Amino acid sequence: MASSTVVITGASRGLGRAMAHGFAHAGHTVLGCGRDAGDQAELAAALGEPHDFQAVDVAGDDVNLWAEDLLGHYGAPDLLINNAGLINRVTELWRVPAEEFDRLMAVNIGGVYRVLRAFLPAMVERGSGVVVNFSSGWGRSTAPGVAPYCATKFAVEGMTQALAQELPDGMAAIALNPGIINTDMLQTAWGDGAAAHPTAEEWAKRSIPFLLRLGPADNGGSLSI
Repeated sequence: MASSTVVITGASRGLGRAMAHGFAHAGHTVLGCGRDAGDQAELAAALGEPHDFQAVDVAGDDVNLWAEDLLGHYGAPDLLINNAGLINRVTELWRVPAEEFDRLMAVNIGGVYRVLRAFLPAMVERGSGVVVNFSSGWGRSTAPGVAPYCATKFAVEGMTQALAQELPDGMAAIALNPGIINTDMLQTAWGDGAAAHPTAEEWAKRSIPFLLRLGPADNGGSLSI
């Protein structure tokens, strides 16, 4: 893909941060968001212009203001990556507090929906663009202790495949299982066992070329790295 505009949610740390650096260093304009204002300011300072990073809670209405600002300055993105997500503390489903369950649903499902609703009209009007919604191995299989997280990622898979059927020719929506990566989220689930897997930076180095190659022929795909 030639120089493009990439929007990434969940850019504060881990996988999102690694992707932001990787896309920027490859010559693409990166527009990111995350919940922590300090992390976003640090990313903005590290990468400089023309990149843009803002503190946004994807589960809230400020997604609309964020999207309006970016669309006004940069136009519709070429690649929209829904990476923001949470995992529950590992325990039986009936022990998960209702507030924790609700927050997981609001971010992992509602956040994807809100971001799509904010950016897709401009992408559809232009008639091009790729959406990548991050799923998980736990969006296609299950494990004890992470039932709420599994539920959200199964939902992302279904929502993405239905969206793919709605998009015009020339666009694509893809559900992507990024594989097993040593991030804070994996450490929450696996503890010290997470260290046996690639870091976010190692993952980004080999995966960004894959993401940039995605196009209309991949529409509706349930892909893995």
